[in-house]
Amino acid sequence: MTARAADRARYDRATAHLDAPLAIVDLEAFDANAADLVRRAGGKPIRVASKSVRCRALLERVLARDGFAGIMSFTLAESLWLARSGFDDVLLAYPSADRAAYAELAGDPKLAAAVTVMVDDVAQLDLIDASRGGGREVVRVCLELDTALKLLGGRVRVGARRSPLHSPAQVADVARAVARRPGFELVGIMAYEGHVAGVGDSLAGRPLRSRAIRLMQAAARRELAERRAEVVRAVRAVVPGLEFVNGGGTGSVQHTAAEDAVTEIAAGSGLYVPRLFDNYTSFSGRPAALFAMPVVRRPGVGVVTVLGGGYPASGAAGADRSPVPYLPEGLRYDPQEGAGEVQTPLLGSPADDLLIGDKVWFRHAKAGELCERFDALHLVEGDAVTATVPTYRGEGHTFL
Repeated sequence: MTARAADRARYDRATAHLDAPLAIVDLEAFDANAADLVRRAGGKPIRVASKSVRCRALLERVLARDGFAGIMSFTLAESLWLARSGFDDVLLAYPSADRAAYAELAGDPKLAAAVTVMVDDVAQLDLIDASRGGGREVVRVCLELDTALKLLGGRVRVGARRSPLHSPAQVADVARAVARRPGFELVGIMAYEGHVAGVGDSLAGRPLRSRAIRLMQAAARRELAERRAEVVRAVRAVVPGLEFVNGGGTGSVQHTAAEDAVTEIAAGSGLYVPRLFDNYTSFSGRPAALFAMPVVRRPGVGVVTVLGGGYPASGAAGADRSPVPYLPEGLRYDPQEGAGEVQTPLLGSPADDLLIGDKVWFRHAKAGELCERFDALHLVEGDAVTATVPTYRGEGHTFL
């Protein structure tokens, strides 16, 4: 029996009393992935990206481990909810225009002490000030650095379009604006190198493209390490007491941790290891989060139909954004239908061994987005479900 077949047998036994659709997290795999992230971080703390987990119980579990400290959140409303729930170090990774949440933040000393907001434009400071509603608490601020690699005088850009702050001078200018503005405190710098951390460099059947990606990423790492160090020096000249410099992502943990200027690493997807992380040479993890759909039809030889399953991931549309049939091994989509909203035909010889009501296990393309589809995660240890915990959705929250 292969390792994957053994996992399927375990998951089927563990959930035999549960009807699909359902989602699980294999805690042994989750914990092993957490340990590997810590190993790769080389002693620097890992701030957990909540959007890649979206379950308070699992955030608490990983933050209880040595090597993890703090949360990187994705909306201001989520940040405040987490802070009210007892998480005392929450860095909002994206600028917000949530005026009501800013008023709440500025009016509550506990929230203001726990939450740091993201800024890359003085106009965002104006919006925060206009939203205070009488609240006088000092707002903790982090500046985001654009990590894109620019070539040919800027005519070629590799990297996500995020912050407009690219040069040390630009970042230092905004740092000075924050430092001299009452009601704000600059405490950190963040730089997410998504073109390194979030792009696989070992694409099956595409050796030339894989080599090109590796060359691009090596050049991007060199350029960013030098520029990030210059940015940190420039900002520390304005704010000597800067608390943290955050960088990285699951795919680049060890490379970013090697930079002296970086004080902490961000990672989250590496806990669940969705399918988009199968194509990396820098690390390998164990799939920990899966969902199961029930077989509801057997249309013919070599075909079964499962309920639902059409859960595409965000990003540029393409086949790599669809979930992948994972267990039993050997199933594939019908190219004429793909993953459907209400039903999904699956082709392959394993279909002939599946009965009505059997479970087919899938892996989502991305990590936390799976939790937007399910209100609970069944936690599996060995061949038993040992706990069932709510996702954000299960607690009544869909923040974005």
